[in-house]
Amino acid sequence: MLSLFLEPRLLPNRLLSLCSLFTILKNPSSFQFKSRAVRNMSSDSAQRMFQLKLDPLTGNSEWVVIEENQTPEEKTKEPLLATTSYLDMLNDSHRNRAFRQAIDKTITKPCHVLDIGAGTGLLSMMAARAMGLDDSSTSYCPKGKVTACESYLPMVKLMRKVLRANGMDKKVRVINKRSDELEVGIDMSSRADVLVSEILDSELLGEGLIPTLQHAHDNLLVENPQTVPYRATTYGQLVESPYLRKLHDLINNEAKALDGIYLVPNGVHSILQIKEQQFAMHCDAMKEEFKLLSEPFKVFDFEFWKRPESNRKTEVCIKATNDGGCFNLTMKEQFFIVLDQNGLVINPNHSSPVWEIGVTTGNSAFGSYQRKLKQKVSPMCIVVDDSLFLPIAIASLSKSAHVIALFPGLREKGTHYLQAVASSNLYSMDRLEVLRTRNQQLTMEDTHQTKVGLFVGEPFYYGNENVLPWRNLRFWKERTMLDSVLSKDVLIVPCKGILRACAMSLPDFWRSHRCLQEIEGFDHSVANSTLGACGDLPADEEGPCLPFPIWQCGESKRLSDTVSIMEFDFLKPISSCAGTAQVEFTESGICHGFVLWIDWMMDSSTELSTGPDKRYWKQAVKLLNKPVAAGSQGLTLADCSSIEIKASFDPSSGDLNIKYVFF
Repeated sequence: MLSLFLEPRLLPNRLLSLCSLFTILKNPSSFQFKSRAVRNMSSDSAQRMFQLKLDPLTGNSEWVVIEENQTPEEKTKEPLLATTSYLDMLNDSHRNRAFRQAIDKTITKPCHVLDIGAGTGLLSMMAARAMGLDDSSTSYCPKGKVTACESYLPMVKLMRKVLRANGMDKKVRVINKRSDELEVGIDMSSRADVLVSEILDSELLGEGLIPTLQHAHDNLLVENPQTVPYRATTYGQLVESPYLRKLHDLINNEAKALDGIYLVPNGVHSILQIKEQQFAMHCDAMKEEFKLLSEPFKVFDFEFWKRPESNRKTEVCIKATNDGGCFNLTMKEQFFIVLDQNGLVINPNHSSPVWEIGVTTGNSAFGSYQRKLKQKVSPMCIVVDDSLFLPIAIASLSKSAHVIALFPGLREKGTHYLQAVASSNLYSMDRLEVLRTRNQQLTMEDTHQTKVGLFVGEPFYYGNENVLPWRNLRFWKERTMLDSVLSKDVLIVPCKGILRACAMSLPDFWRSHRCLQEIEGFDHSVANSTLGACGDLPADEEGPCLPFPIWQCGESKRLSDTVSIMEFDFLKPISSCAGTAQVEFTESGICHGFVLWIDWMMDSSTELSTGPDKRYWKQAVKLLNKPVAAGSQGLTLADCSSIEIKASFDPSSGDLNIKYVFF
């Protein structure tokens, strides 16, 4: 029997932070610029939206004004909200139907409805229709009103478009504020009788649900309000998974490496700033790699119509049903939401169960390359990115090399870490320096009047999560900017990148990213462009490439062999390049698109693949406008037998243009 004490207040942003799985500075996403951020400035006459745009090749960022009446050419090439989860939710017909049924049962007379985190306004429009406020009704409801609260300006702009398209712009009052900034008497004429909201993520509490509900009950809602959802219950389950333990257990993995390099010697945990993290993942993709150790057990019940407690503990006694080891109490979590008092239930994870785990970076590609590297270590070496492994490895392999680490994201934190592990790795800090300030171009003064003989990085471990594979070509840009300090025979690692692709059947990914039409009677087609919808596009349009780990895409099947489209030669300065490849179908099935990735060549014979069969990286998914029946000759009667893919790289922007033709 195992007893757990669970406290939602003490576990910020997550309910079941039970698996102590670590992200260390080696993957410093917390110190990188996010690829996008948006803010707004208001004036008496207009409201402008500013998008923080990151140059993937330099790391520089700038605020770009996004005007409401911009032409397609003036707007950013990538849809503003393409990497968010809005499209997935809106394509979930089970979710939408359940909310509509619950709202229809809950709102049976004119009242004041508050929608917190209104998104596209779908729940607000459902509430207005339930009160008879839609344009199809001729009756006037003096007491019926809907207040939609949304803090994210791009979504506010999109909501207003959706409301106009459905004749609801006069029926729903939109407020561009956080709900805890709303004031009755200023933003709202009175307290609301009904709360409708879906500020829920896959862990239930990840979007600040408890403080949001507390403020709403204290300041915005009547006593004993009606709410949709009505209740939620979280469940957990103990599991055993040696695979997952290996993914996060850096200390034991290092003990087995036998390479003489110590990333986590005793006493450096405070410098590493190890912190607990967990990620929502589809457990179906790993069902063969874990064993259930208990039956599902209830953890918490949440009543949305009541003010939630700030400090609440639950003791859970779990009976083991199987032998095994549950490292750090890793949990398989799922939750169900009761949307109304009659017991209408929605399971947000009905099509994709979520498993909370922690992930760290995979083993460094240089583990198998060290022997070759040891023979070529130069007196002057540059580590161009935030890799912590490489400076230590080079300093350990050569007692004469001088290593300059640029650490564009880590900065001082990287310096402190290298100092902390120096004695364990038998190097002194006088041979290893981190540049405190960095101009766009290094000079011979920065390299102590010595040409650089080794230029190295780990671009495949780039910190940003939502970036396409070719954004990692910043490594190539850095190599070009430092060309003047490189020796003629400089060793550059990796020396080449190869863009590769294969055709895929991705039915689940297609369903969640296809174009929106009517959702429970409300037209959402105006949202497709902003949300980056990819499937079911008109013939003259193409959707964006989306960064996504294929092994987490749900059902998938390869329909072709891997093809090489083009190469990026890092031995030469960055330049435009292009390539073409014919993808021949080798399996029959429905082709929904193709997957692209970059394989990195360490030298002529050592290759690191980041393809769809690898779990450490995201690939780029390019969905077709329409799915096609694919197959090779003799296998099936197919719409096509191959796809020609053309790609061109623009070094000035870092963009990769992808075109395809069926045959």
